[in-house]
Amino acid sequence: MDLSAINPVLLIASLMVAATPLLLAAIGELVVEKSGVLNLGVEGMMIVGAIAGFATAVESGSPLLGFVAAAFAGAALSVLFAILTQFAQANQVASGLSLTLFGLGLSALMGQSYVGIKPPRMGDIHIPVLSDLPVIGPILFGHDIILYFGIALTAAVWWMLKYSRMGLVLRAVGENHDAAHALGYKVLRIRLMAILFGGACAGLGGAYISLIRVPQWTEGMTAGIGWIALALVVFASWKPWRALLGAYLFGGVTVVQLNLQAAGVAIPVEYLAMSPYLITILVLVILSADKSSAPASLGRNFHASR
Repeated sequence: MDLSAINPVLLIASLMVAATPLLLAAIGELVVEKSGVLNLGVEGMMIVGAIAGFATAVESGSPLLGFVAAAFAGAALSVLFAILTQFAQANQVASGLSLTLFGLGLSALMGQSYVGIKPPRMGDIHIPVLSDLPVIGPILFGHDIILYFGIALTAAVWWMLKYSRMGLVLRAVGENHDAAHALGYKVLRIRLMAILFGGACAGLGGAYISLIRVPQWTEGMTAGIGWIALALVVFASWKPWRALLGAYLFGGVTVVQLNLQAAGVAIPVEYLAMSPYLITILVLVILSADKSSAPASLGRNFHASR
């Protein structure tokens, strides 16, 4: 066992990279749930975004174009969920689970010809002076643009929910869709836009895994990150900044366990690999009694005929 081989600067920098797909997916799902919709299909949308972004980046040579394609792919898959739950009035839990299974199967089919191929690399942003600072530079100022986009998106969603009229309407629909409808708000339209936003964010998170975090395509490579993102929304009590902190916590646990494996710590690999999921469960158990922050209409379908 050689813990001295673990570089703390690289560890923290890697933590931020590992947290980004979680953060993107969680922020998208947070907005969806704020509208009163529970979409359990995050994992399916992420894996479809991962292969759509990977294939587009490989064929076009542009990672940035790959992320755009991933966002569209995730949003397109979320349309299926919206049709089932908002128009056909299907159960949201069952529809979300079906979406995940569909996404896993579709991505496996689409990705057969991309196994073993390396995608084009997205370069890191170099900020003069700041990127060259010791310790702080590599940790904060030496990452790709999508990582910074995730942090900026968190700030934008926080501001939108707290200070904008759009956020007020979104929260009103999530708390009591019948009252919002009585006031003249288009409940179905608002929820549809939230679902599309959540799907696009999940697609971006999936593409971040296949293009940056693990630059390759492997079937099922999201490995449950979509489920952790769902748990993260609960852990954050539907607050964007807490989602950011939670993403860094879960991402940190993932990076630490990988470094401990590499250092040869005398703990079975299986226990280390399960630690991010175990901590997720523990956090949910601890916070399960606090349901006051959950939107009152979460998981309930809106019937326009009322």
